[in-house]
This record gives sequence, structure tokens and C-alpha cells, in this order.
Amino acid sequence: MNLVAEILSGNRLALARLLTKIENDSPEGVSTLDALFPYTGKAYLIGVTGAPGTGKSSLVNQLALHFRKTPGKEASPRVAVVAVDPSSPFSGGAILGDRIRMRDLSGDPDVFIRSMASRGVLGGIAQATASVVQALDAAGYGLILIETVGAGQAEVDIARLAHTTLVVEAPGMGDDIQAIKAGILEIADILVINKADRPGIENTETALRNMLQLGHPLPRDLRHHGKWVDQPVEADKAEIPNVWLPPIVRTVATEGKGIPELAEKIYMHKQYLHTSGEWETREQTRLETELINHLKSGLLSHWRNSITDQLYQDVLEKVYDRKLSPRQAVTLFLESEYD
Repeated sequence: MNLVAEILSGNRLALARLLTKIENDSPEGVSTLDALFPYTGKAYLIGVTGAPGTGKSSLVNQLALHFRKTPGKEASPRVAVVAVDPSSPFSGGAILGDRIRMRDLSGDPDVFIRSMASRGVLGGIAQATASVVQALDAAGYGLILIETVGAGQAEVDIARLAHTTLVVEAPGMGDDIQAIKAGILEIADILVINKADRPGIENTETALRNMLQLGHPLPRDLRHHGKWVDQPVEADKAEIPNVWLPPIVRTVATEGKGIPELAEKIYMHKQYLHTSGEWETREQTRLETELINHLKSGLLSHWRNSITDQLYQDVLEKVYDRKLSPRQAVTLFLESEYD
């Protein structure tokens, strides 16, 4: 049985081998992934991001447990978790320790956990994360939780990958005004205040609500995920047609508190994506982003192989000597005017 057939038949060992090949960008991994592509597009992708120390791993653990124990509604009976760990800028290694916090999931044959290193890539996810998620999708995991590296204000690549993005905050993580100016909150479909048993929870929630009021003023035009929607409504109306206003959910992940309420909001957002047509839009955006990323990588590799090492070093020396700016050097390379 070849690797593609083994993946489609549910062979977990074969899947683990494939994910390693994908991370290493091996020819077999690439060809297998291409062969599996027609079997993808069925999984529901949930991104979990936020600052370090907010309890993302514990939250993912509890969500996965909840989806497995209460597989009603639209939750998939098979759950996969992709946890991205930061790589050391010095050694290049990563601890890959998220699975330590997910021991409750061990032994469940319908849960697959994969830790992967960021390998120096910024944006909260690794370069191969999208491909790993694609392989899990083809393998029949209908609900995939993607936990990012502890992200900063601008590391929001997860929004281009996931259908639903959870942004996790926690009380006492710094100046509350950070919650308002942090760009990462603009990608949130659901805002989660974890560790809600800590002092300062009211201040944190107030800051987040203020941010939402600034970003989604009523009854004026509303904006979410970079798209303006002209939807005049009454200021006290709870539901806005065709517009999703990110709810705020309090949780204490270590105790499982608030997890059912959070899961309910996730189900509601999935339903909204389908009824509004946003699901198809996000799917197309995700695929276009993946295509562009591969195109950039392929064009760079093709260009580098088309010039000699001597030519490259000659131009690079001129940049070192300040005789050419990097932009001028690129122009020379692309226009083939260097002599």
C-alpha cells in the first residue's frame, strides 16, 4: 500500500511519517501532499493565538476534550491539534512541549497531536503549517485546532489559515491599553479572557469591549477582517444581519470553566460563516495565500538557480561597499543589466 492510500485509510504512523517529510520539504512529502489535495477542504480550522502566558495550550487541551466528549451539533468526532513552538534563534532547536499540557488527550485514537517548530518564521505559524493542516484534513480529521507561537501585535498569519480565530488574553498581562492598540485583536472572531479567576478581570474585559466599540461602532459602518459593511441597525439590537461581532468569553482553562460557552460561540461562528457565504470567501483567501507563498518561494529558487554564484557575490560586494543599495541590486538582477 502506498503512502497516499495509507493516509486515506487512517494509518496514524503513516500520517506521522508524512508530516515529518512535509516539514523537511522532501520530494516524497511534496508529491504525496499533491496527491492528497483532492481529498481536502472538509476540515473546520480553528486558530488559537495570543500573547505568551495567556494559557493557549491549556485552552486547546480543554476544547479538544470538550469536542471529543460532546460530539453533538457540528463537532467532528476526530480532532487534530497542531501546536507551533518557537525555535531558538541561537541553537535552532525547539522544546515542542505543548503536548505536556495536553496529556488528557493521550490514548484517544481519534485525537492526533502534532508539535512543530517555527524554524525562525515570523507570523505565529511555521512555513509548513498550512501543508501539515492540509495533510490532517485529507486524513479525515474534521476539526483541527491550530495553536500559534505566542504572537505579538502584528503576527497574524493564523487569520489567513483558520476559519475561526480565537484571540486569547489574560488579566495582569500588562497595560490594558495594549488591548486596544494591539493589531492582533483585529483578527479575532472570538475574544477569550483566560485565567478569568485572576484579579483585574473586569478591567481587561472593559478594555476589550472599548476596543470592540471602536472597531464596530453602532449604528455606523462596521469593519471586520479588513472589509467594510454598511449595515445600519438599532444601537440596542443584539444580532446584526450579515455581520459578526466578536463575543468576549471568560474561561479558566485549567479548571474547564467557560469551555462549554466558548464551544457554543465557536459553533455559532461556524454557522455564521456558512449562512453569510464567508466560509467560501475565507477558503478562497486561504488557498490564494498558500499559492502566493509557494509562488514566492518557487520564483526565488528559480531566480537563484539562473545566475552564477560569482555574479551574485559581485553584486553583494557592491552592496557591502555601499556602492549599490539593496533595491538597486534587485533591479540589476531582475533586469539583467549587470556587466
